[in-house]
Amino acid sequence: MRLFLQKILFISFLTIALQGCEALKNFKFGDDEIEYPDWDAKKFHDEAKKAMKSESYKKAIKLYETLEIRYPFGDYAAQAQLNIAYSYYKNDEPDAALAAADRFIKLHPRNTSVDYAYYLKGLINFNRSISFIDRYLPTDASQRNPSNIKQALENFTELTRRFPQSKYVPDAKQRILALRNNLAMYEIHVARFYLKRRAYIAAANRGSYVIKEYQRTPAVPYALQVMLEAYTKLGLDDLRHDTERIYELNFPGGSIKEQYKNATIAQKIWNLIGFDQ
Repeated sequence: MRLFLQKILFISFLTIALQGCEALKNFKFGDDEIEYPDWDAKKFHDEAKKAMKSESYKKAIKLYETLEIRYPFGDYAAQAQLNIAYSYYKNDEPDAALAAADRFIKLHPRNTSVDYAYYLKGLINFNRSISFIDRYLPTDASQRNPSNIKQALENFTELTRRFPQSKYVPDAKQRILALRNNLAMYEIHVARFYLKRRAYIAAANRGSYVIKEYQRTPAVPYALQVMLEAYTKLGLDDLRHDTERIYELNFPGGSIKEQYKNATIAQKIWNLIGFDQ
């Protein structure tokens, strides 16, 4: 009986062992091991670059990620990491793109292309602030949540501070101007909201903030008008007179009315309806 049990246990063990061997035989380490069995780093790099040029960004991401896994210390590894960030950006995956750009900056802080990583982060957040509707209608983006705009402004500002000689700085400075104008007008929308709710002190404070933080932007005359109305409602005659004097001195032609008069029909309709308010 004892011998019979030993034979049963031996046969069971042998069966399990054979099944394990069959499983190991059929195990696959990943599709890339089958699809790219003999590719070297240059082959991956060249094929991924072709995929990017043909706008096949998903394929480019797969090739670059496989290249990085197989050749983590090779000549093409750093460039692959940067190109992964760009490919995610072009494939409309901003979170993955930002994570990849941050990873590149962390791993290669002295790389000659690190300035582009900072610039790319700015582009990603800059484009995140542009909605689908913005691409087809002349909407007012300053009426929406400015979180992405603020982040893009920080990204571009950091680029100009860290790498003042970078070839990306001229474009970044132009975008900084546009972003500051946008943020300033957002503050005006908030101030006007306070005026409608009769929160005149809050409205005046917002107007004052715009004049202090966003000088030389198109929002300044609007800020003065908000302050003028708020001080009038509050009965603060001295402050009202001072604001009126500053406005007339700097904007004698009534620039706000001129700007509205020169707006397109679509822009006037958008401002009237105020979809984003």
